Amino acid sequence: MNFGMILIWVAGACGLLAFLTSLLYYLRGDGKVKTLSEKLELAGGAGIVASLLLLTSYLLNVKTEYSYVFQHSSSDLVWYYRFSALWAGQEGSFLLWTGFIFIMLAATRYSESGKALRDTKLLTLTRSTALFIASVFLVLLVLKNPFSMYQFSATGMPEIANWNPFAEPFPVSYGQGMNPLLRNPWMAIHPPVLFLGYAAFTLPFSAAFAGLILRDKRWPELASTWMRAAWLFLTLGIGFGGFWAYEVLGWGAWYWSWDPVETSSLIPWLTATAYLHANLRFRHGEYGFLLPLLAVLSFILVIFSTFVTRSGLWTSVHSWQDFTSEGMVIAFFLLVLIASSTGLLARKYFSEE
Repeated sequence: MNFGMILIWVAGACGLLAFLTSLLYYLRGDGKVKTLSEKLELAGGAGIVASLLLLTSYLLNVKTEYSYVFQHSSSDLVWYYRFSALWAGQEGSFLLWTGFIFIMLAATRYSESGKALRDTKLLTLTRSTALFIASVFLVLLVLKNPFSMYQFSATGMPEIANWNPFAEPFPVSYGQGMNPLLRNPWMAIHPPVLFLGYAAFTLPFSAAFAGLILRDKRWPELASTWMRAAWLFLTLGIGFGGFWAYEVLGWGAWYWSWDPVETSSLIPWLTATAYLHANLRFRHGEYGFLLPLLAVLSFILVIFSTFVTRSGLWTSVHSWQDFTSEGMVIAFFLLVLIASSTGLLARKYFSEE
């Protein structure tokens, strides 16, 4: 039985139900629904963390009947490259990113500002928005499951089973191993740090989104700490990526080549930097429109960066050159974010004196 595949499905169901029940609690205020939602969130997060540990074990032990392991791991790789294969492909990187979102969401609930705002509609709606974002990532994981397995087929050739957890595995004697460009010590550092930054943008966006809906000016209390974390991790991630490019891609004496995907990660760094400066004046009654605009825009730019990386829209050394159903989901998600945020920001702009 393919336990990893079932684990992803269970985590996806729990995450989606956690979002729906959190929305129901926001609308009705039933304490029992809130408790159920928190338990479902915990179950979904635990499922993702367990999936990460299981996939890591498969990569380290080179279980090549799993397509992701076959594509990114091999017995000739040293252990730390087999470990870093966890984020070498789309499925693994989305799994890691989703795990970070759940961990950060749980940390927000128990933070000082989270405890102070625990019973407020602001925190409830912030949590609902973050769970909606996590649910989108869970849908992507279900569509392209990191535990897809090679199975026997009627023709005698192996086929990939993405929806059958009871498929008989097709034994593969070796793995393809990691792309040679990724076999560098910076590879073990750059992507997870970058994904930490990307995941941290979720909370400022969710808090700003909730603040715009409720017209609650306390939302920076939830957002600003995570924006500082996002800025820090994104700074480190971009810097580590520059060293990686210098050593591997042969860009001469420069650590930056204005690669399209590099540039798309720099832009949210700029908006995050602007947010941190604007936040200093927001406390004095200034930038009431600019601050939520920067929080919302930073996350939208992160999703845009993710879309162009995984859709093949821009030619880049970073991109997976394909446009699949996962790319369509990200594109639709991006449109929803842009449309809803634009509407709320327009209401904010025209309602100000």
